[in-house]
Amino acid sequence: MKLSELLSALPFGFPPPDADPDITAPVTEDSREVRPGGVFVARRGRGVDGHQYIDKAIEAGAAAVFGEEPDLKLPVAYVYTNDAGQALGHLASAYYGYPSRSLVVIGVTGTDGKTTTSNVAYHILKTAGVKVGMISTVSAIIGEEEIPTGLHVTTPPAHEIHHYLKQMVDAGLTHCVLEVTSHGLDQGRVNGVDFDVAVMTNITHEHLDWHGSFEAYRDAKAKLFRITAGHPPRGSQPTITIINVDDPSATYFAQASIGANYMLLYSLHDQSADFYADRIHYRPNGASFMLRGNAGDIAINSPLVGEFNIYNLIAGAVAAISAMPQPVHQQRMLHAVPMGIQSLPQVPGRMEAIDEGQDFLAVVDFAHTPNALKQALKAARTMISKENRVIAVFGSAGLRDVEKRRLMAEVSTELADISIFTAEDPRTESLAGILDVMAHAASSKGGVEGQTFFRVRDRGRALYEACQLAKPGDIVIACGKGHEQSMCFGRIEHPWDDRNALRAALRQQPLQSLPTADPGRDANEQWLNE
Repeated sequence: MKLSELLSALPFGFPPPDADPDITAPVTEDSREVRPGGVFVARRGRGVDGHQYIDKAIEAGAAAVFGEEPDLKLPVAYVYTNDAGQALGHLASAYYGYPSRSLVVIGVTGTDGKTTTSNVAYHILKTAGVKVGMISTVSAIIGEEEIPTGLHVTTPPAHEIHHYLKQMVDAGLTHCVLEVTSHGLDQGRVNGVDFDVAVMTNITHEHLDWHGSFEAYRDAKAKLFRITAGHPPRGSQPTITIINVDDPSATYFAQASIGANYMLLYSLHDQSADFYADRIHYRPNGASFMLRGNAGDIAINSPLVGEFNIYNLIAGAVAAISAMPQPVHQQRMLHAVPMGIQSLPQVPGRMEAIDEGQDFLAVVDFAHTPNALKQALKAARTMISKENRVIAVFGSAGLRDVEKRRLMAEVSTELADISIFTAEDPRTESLAGILDVMAHAASSKGGVEGQTFFRVRDRGRALYEACQLAKPGDIVIACGKGHEQSMCFGRIEHPWDDRNALRAALRQQPLQSLPTADPGRDANEQWLNE
């Protein structure tokens, strides 16, 4: 296509370029991915300025460049825009032929529960015989192919999302479940995606380091609902927003839903909601309940544990029901919802049990926010007898929301019997400093260092110590890393998998493969040069 055809996809103005070259390769913001005839989008990030890679992109054969520098003179076509990051998604969508318009797209956002809710919706639809794909924290699933989606990024870059969507269309899929973060919405990573169904799980304390305030964070999440409500329905699929009415931000998201064809509310407690749970029974290895509401009564037997997963199950079920093809969706739904949930496979790193033949429970969970940790510890308590103990191992990330350090330590001090504070992506911050904050918070809530909480800087050693402390019938729960495959010390991502580390600890082989020096700024050079 011509560059001018790409430009027509932008919903905002721009100065016309000097030339109108043929675009024969994809749009990207990574100069290493540029191919002859492609488009390079240079944007200013908080850590990296893409403009410094323009020369490399041109050397690689870029036919056009988008950037945020006015009057930049280049040997290829140049388009100036105030926000190149916001342009990228629209350009990529146009290049791949607007693939989301050929799919029913479910967007799932919220602070906690996005990945589980996405998986629930995906597996219900798949059980119903719907040709569905998924892009989540863990991977992109396209037919029988599963593609890892990154280390610490939930929503992939915009050009990758549209490439995945195009692959889904080419594979004959009709539906897609897409996990959407506040970063992804704020940075325009889902620009150009036409959402048909939007789901809100919950809104709690998270990412204030990026957004600056809870209000800004909430507003970024609500953008998904404004996008969904802002475009007309396609074919027989109406635009639908799905809101957790038990969440304090429910009214805000309802306002953002104005313009959608339908707004559905779900709840654990409010029987006036469109969908709610009744007759809930919790078990150490799952839960059962009756899903009541607009679709009739559906008996659910789930392998997922804890109250927070009841919310995720309802949200995922309502999303799947809302996207089921007409006119046979009612018959399919009554079978697919309970069967899809009952056969739900283990979501990697989400309350995932690790069994090496030990006489206590060991679990890995992704809980990395105060609310998620609270819910994980409450769920852990339901999995053991009253006389047994919950032993929690977790940290708090460097260069991220500093308030979480205090909040998470306080939560664990109140809900766990023993807390072990350890490394969790300290990046260039002092790990000792992070642990000091957490220890002080634990002490302020009555914790006693050396008795109810410990500081163990090496995460492998921390998991080992937790397993050594565990008695028969206790539960050791490692939180914060979940499925992730790396740990960031300084500026380097080191290979790391909590599940492998916990297995090693259960075999009484503490895994130590991370830097031993404190990754604080003063100590960085010590091990960066090793």
